[in-house]
Formats: sequence, structure tokens, C-alpha cells
Amino acid sequence: MPNLDADAPRVAVLGAGSWGTTFAKILADGGADVVMWARRREVAQEITETHRNSGYLPGINLPGNLRGHDSLEHVLAGAEQVYLSVPSQSLRANLASIRDIVPADVPVVSLMKGVEKGSGLRMSEVIRDELRIDEERIAVVSGPNLALEIAKRQPTAAVVSSAHRDTAVAVAQVASNEYFRCFVNTDVVGTEFGGVLKNLIAVAVGIADGVGYGENTKASIITRGLVEITDFAVAFGGRSETMTGLAGLGDLIATCESPLSRNNTAGRLLGQGYAFAQVIAQMNQTAEGLSSVGPILELASTKGVSMPIVAQVARVLEGTLDPRELAPHLATDSDEPQGE
Repeated sequence: MPNLDADAPRVAVLGAGSWGTTFAKILADGGADVVMWARRREVAQEITETHRNSGYLPGINLPGNLRGHDSLEHVLAGAEQVYLSVPSQSLRANLASIRDIVPADVPVVSLMKGVEKGSGLRMSEVIRDELRIDEERIAVVSGPNLALEIAKRQPTAAVVSSAHRDTAVAVAQVASNEYFRCFVNTDVVGTEFGGVLKNLIAVAVGIADGVGYGENTKASIITRGLVEITDFAVAFGGRSETMTGLAGLGDLIATCESPLSRNNTAGRLLGQGYAFAQVIAQMNQTAEGLSSVGPILELASTKGVSMPIVAQVARVLEGTLDPRELAPHLATDSDEPQGE
């Protein structure tokens, strides 16, 4: 057992994928005493005994004050903050299993970027409903956060958002270190939707890349994509300035431009001609953008928000649009010239 500072905050992280492990490392590097829940016992043992998670972060050494365990009760016992990093579509089931063992009155932090199929709820809304806690206890983290780069201690920034600013500040203080800086805001809607929507645009950019289109096409998709995601977020109560910040534009650039992005990779495979089922089979980890396309378009229709790029991605996923045909439709679904 490592020697821990007696005053170090005790933090629980649920989910041992690449992002969950990376964020646990961020917290541990910031001085917290971190215990991470892994569904598989062998993963938890590897994290504790060898300070590695070779399946998701190969080659990365994890801090000694980061341990793994496969018991939710053990991981949550005494936690002063709880971080959630599980696939968005399995969040509700995971929450149901911890409802009675989450410590009272502690912040619960979403590291996930998705919306729930069927309900269209954001992750913070699912947390609120399933754990039956006040929204002032809930925070979300978003930004240009490609896991492997951060695991290598490359400097980056993120935003922590909560309806209660004090909650956001408390989380940001624990989740900041010498290479990872957290800013705060109270625009949970905009921050969460930024993290969801940029994935959809990244799939479109990946498709263009897979087809063989160049930088002009991709820059056009990113720029017009920012307009789409801003219109969407504002229609649902988000702030436009959030979408030009870390959770919007910052995350959009990183996710669209990097081969480390799962959504970019999924789009690139689609652009190369692989069918949706084949793409899923090739992906070692969840590409949240693929499962969010349908729910986002359904939500957009309820507010009359036009999202031509996302709609084209949906058609590629359905197999009703040749990936090479995505680009001509990227700016508008009308032949009439439109104002920018």
C-alpha cells in the first residue's frame, strides 16, 4: 500500500475504460486517494498490483495512490466524490445497482458524453432521476480530452459544470493538477450537449477522411458543424458562449482532428466502405457518436432545429447514403444560397 496523505480526498471512479482510467490518473496525480471500480476482477487486480491497465492504456504507468477493485461497495465506501465513466447506454442500469450505496451529500460527476436512447435524456438527467439526488450535487466534465494524450501528461484544459457553482469549484479543485486544468461554469445543458454533439460531427469528418477528401472538406464540416451544434444547444437552453469554449469548439477540434478519437475512427471506417455492423465489430471501445445520432435528431425535430450534417451521418449509418455523397450536402439541405 502506498503512503497516502491523511488529508487526501477519497475519490471513487466507476468504469475502467481508457477515459475512466485516465481521469482516475488525473485525480491521483492531483493528490487524491483514488479507488476505481472495474467490472472484471483481473482488470482491477492489474491496476492495483502492476499499476497498469494494459487493455485500455497500454504503456502507461498508473500512480501508486490509484487502486482498482471489482466491488462497488468497496469502491464507494467513504468516497467524498464519485466519478462515473461507463457507456452512456448502460448508465441507468449501473446507477440502479449503486443507488443505495452512494455516500450521501457528495458530488456525483459525469465523465460521459452521450444521450440516453428512448428518453433523449442527458447523462446528468439520468443521474438525477436514477439516484434521486438534487441537481446541485451533480457535475459534468467536458472539453478537448483525448485520453491517451492526457495519460501521457500532455497539458490540456477542461470545464466542470454544475447548476451549483460551489459543486463545480469543489470538483475542479480535486480534478486539477500540473498538466490538467479545470475551468468552471453553470451551463450544464450547453456543456453536456457540446460533449455529445461534437462526436456526431467527428463521425462526419471521419467519413470525409475515409473517403479521401482533404482539409477543405473537413474544415467546412467542422465550421458548419459548430453552427449546427450551437443552434441545437441554444434551443435546449444552453448558452452560445459555451459552444465556443472548451466544451464546444475545443472538444470539436480535438475530436474531429485526431486519429485517437473513437468517433473519428468510426467515421473513417464508414468512409472506407465498412458497414455499420462491421465498424462496431472492429471498435475495441464505444464510439458514443454512433449511438447518439438517432436520439439527437429526434430531439432536434422537437425544436425545429435543422441539422443537415448529422442527418447525412444518420443516412450513412443506415446504409442509404454513399459516404462519398456526404460532402455535397454538408452545408444545407436547400439548393438556395443561405446566409452564414
